[in-house]
Amino acid sequence: MATVKKDERLTNSQSFLCVGFAGIFSKTATSPLEVVKIKSQIGTFHSKIGFLNTFLLIYKNEGLRALWKGNMVSCLRLFPYSAIHLATYKKIVHLHMDELCYISQWRAIAAGGLAGIAAALVTYPLEVVETRLIAQNCRQPTYRGVLHSLSSIVHQEGLKSLYRGFSLTVIGAVPFSLGCYAVYINLENLWQEPSFRFTPLQNFINGCVAAGLAQTLSFPFETVKRKLQAQSALLPHCGGADVHFSGTLDCFRQVVKNKGILSLWSGLTANVIKIVPYFGLLFSCFEMCKQICLYRNGYIVSPLSYQLTPGVDQSLGPSELEEVKRYLRNRNFCAKQSTIDNRW
Repeated sequence: MATVKKDERLTNSQSFLCVGFAGIFSKTATSPLEVVKIKSQIGTFHSKIGFLNTFLLIYKNEGLRALWKGNMVSCLRLFPYSAIHLATYKKIVHLHMDELCYISQWRAIAAGGLAGIAAALVTYPLEVVETRLIAQNCRQPTYRGVLHSLSSIVHQEGLKSLYRGFSLTVIGAVPFSLGCYAVYINLENLWQEPSFRFTPLQNFINGCVAAGLAQTLSFPFETVKRKLQAQSALLPHCGGADVHFSGTLDCFRQVVKNKGILSLWSGLTANVIKIVPYFGLLFSCFEMCKQICLYRNGYIVSPLSYQLTPGVDQSLGPSELEEVKRYLRNRNFCAKQSTIDNRW
């Protein structure tokens, strides 16, 4: 997957905030595509008229803000998900490193998959809420915000309903990880050069290709998961799902039987189109935030350029650089004080 690389010149809190802000910006900008994708996966009536007409129908029936339904809860979910994913990933990678602190590519990807499952386990109720908010008509809402959604679902359907379809997240992590691995083991052959020489543009293309293949392979599991999340006998039209089912396996059977096997990839067009702008905005916004932090930490001369500050060792961490600055200030002060004393 395309991810932003940690810069040791940033503090942990700065890195976390940069990633969080970049994630919120890119999610918000591509929210209309996410809404169309999820509605297509659920199978609401909007998705039965084609990709482009779905946007027009949503706008006609619910207004422009309907294209950003569920975006707030998606952004709220981003912070705990990222924190848990990063902490779990570091722990798993540390356990599988050899004595030279090396870990193989497939182990690193597997660690990413396991970290994703751990993060999803904690934040899954928010994903269910996001699906319900997107599935409903915002002009005739059943749920009014995140807290009302959570309390209503627990009160009316039980706590287990907040984890309906979670097993498909675990199962879907297998083809997802295999897709990532299949791309990354062939990158050097694709570019005809070793991976440590890849430019930022090459890494961006690699991430988009890996995301596209991995998400395509795991898409059927996500489609069924979204139908399970949306379905409820207490909601209008049972949540909007285009098939009725009694469980996970029955959902697969009913979808293939009534809609055809290709319907398991409903919404894939919106998902593929979303990849490039999402990751493009993610990387661009992260770099902008990073430049501001680097300028504040004293590594560059301006937040609008990458020109390095003269005389600053770029290998030093933020705390080390601050200690050097403090030492130099104290030394200059002592030198001035000594000069004054000598004059007297």
